[in-house]
Amino acid sequence: MLQKTSGIVLGFLRYGDSSIITRVYTEEYGLQSYIVNGVRSAKAKNKISLYQPLTLLDLVVYHKENKDLKRISEVKNNYPFSSIPFEQKKVCMALFITEVLSKCLRHDQPDPELFHLIRSSIIKLDAEKKGYENTHLQLLVELSGALGFRTFESAEISREFPILLSDDEKKILRTLLEEGLHFNAPISNSQRRTLLDCLLHFFAHHIENFGQLNSVEILKEVMSA
Repeated sequence: MLQKTSGIVLGFLRYGDSSIITRVYTEEYGLQSYIVNGVRSAKAKNKISLYQPLTLLDLVVYHKENKDLKRISEVKNNYPFSSIPFEQKKVCMALFITEVLSKCLRHDQPDPELFHLIRSSIIKLDAEKKGYENTHLQLLVELSGALGFRTFESAEISREFPILLSDDEKKILRTLLEEGLHFNAPISNSQRRTLLDCLLHFFAHHIENFGQLNSVEILKEVMSA
């Protein structure tokens, strides 16, 4: 059955000579996997650029319950990026956000409110010319709330995990937990790295098989440049 939905791309794997399997977090159906034939060929109607991390799509899909791999009938870019693919810091941040989402989102669990939270964060990252350096921290906090384990007490995080926080960092973390996407306090690169480690430990405690993220060290290095 053909169905319309919006989607956020979490990446793709090559499949065969010219096809891919893409993972898309959809508004209507949660996390889904789609096979897209011929997209890597020179004559492909739909270009592979549509399936880069965090691309926002409008989709018409063949949706059938209990089928692992589904197909896309129609696809178009819902929001062409103006900066994310072209700025190194934003590219690294996008890869980090994609990896976090891949760890947290579950198959077949639609959550329109969570979908729009993620979508608005992506648009915010793309639109802002400056002051976006804390977007990944803001989104982690908002995700923790949407997934049901957000705390407003920084002491709870620092008590549960061996992260040494200065008094200033505790104050910043408390403000970040309270304000989420509205957080705009100036912080240093060192403080940003410490807070990131703290929040990732918090996620690892609550998300099964969260593990280590490959993009973290690259993100830290690029954001410090």
